[in-house]
Amino acid sequence: MSTDFHRNERAANLPARLSRSWLLTSAISLESYKPNYESEADSVILDMEDAVPADQKEQARKNVVEALDNGMRAWVRINDINTEFWEDDLAALSKAEGLRGIVLAKTEHPHHVTRTAMMSRAGTPVIALIESAIGIVNAVDIAKAPGTFRLAFGMGDYRKDTGISNDPMALAYPRSALVVASRVGELPGPIDGPANGLDGQELLDASRQSASMGMTGKLTLNPAQTDTINHGLAPSEEEISWAREMLEREEGGSVPKDGSYLPRLARARKVSELAQTYGMWGR
Repeated sequence: MSTDFHRNERAANLPARLSRSWLLTSAISLESYKPNYESEADSVILDMEDAVPADQKEQARKNVVEALDNGMRAWVRINDINTEFWEDDLAALSKAEGLRGIVLAKTEHPHHVTRTAMMSRAGTPVIALIESAIGIVNAVDIAKAPGTFRLAFGMGDYRKDTGISNDPMALAYPRSALVVASRVGELPGPIDGPANGLDGQELLDASRQSASMGMTGKLTLNPAQTDTINHGLAPSEEEISWAREMLEREEGGSVPKDGSYLPRLARARKVSELAQTYGMWGR
């Protein structure tokens, strides 16, 4: 396997709590490692769960550990706690040098995260991927569980579990539940499910829809989607312009001190912080 892994400086320095695009890469598909790692994805996830057939799990683990020990820094989606693969996945990753954190498939109860964190290297963050009605109902407890770093929405499996469509109205409840749970658990905003098959304006609109629901990240299986997702989940040009004007007026003492003053000022500072982090403030 090539050890010539490079990330662009922007993505490499971005804190995972602010990552917008989360690119799933099949752990068994070695040819995808390098191009996906060098994409515009804020974070890369090596996927040992859905992307890997049962008879190839062992090889997938070897691929992942070798990559993480030879220059790659990535998250890894492991198999869910109720499978025969979960414990072996954690054992294989326990000493992997470049492991950024674990994405736990099919999280349904808080102890799923806690047990995963306890069996991992100390301090390893765990993203709880919630993919069922049970997981949504328990989202607040999962968000508050020791070890939970962020929540993510496994939209495809959730739809299979509940029978709902991919209509935004049908998905509004689980998305809102994850947003509220994340706030209660004092976590970063949750990561939305993927928008498979979309590109261009449709993908941008889908990403902005995620942002409008309060979600701050989005999963993807396609490296070509990452740049659009990043833009859709970042402050818009209109928001940045408004925030800049608001902060300039605040500095000059010309902002009316009405009942909405402090909330608007806090929002302007938040937009400014995000825009600077994403390299958009000086444009």
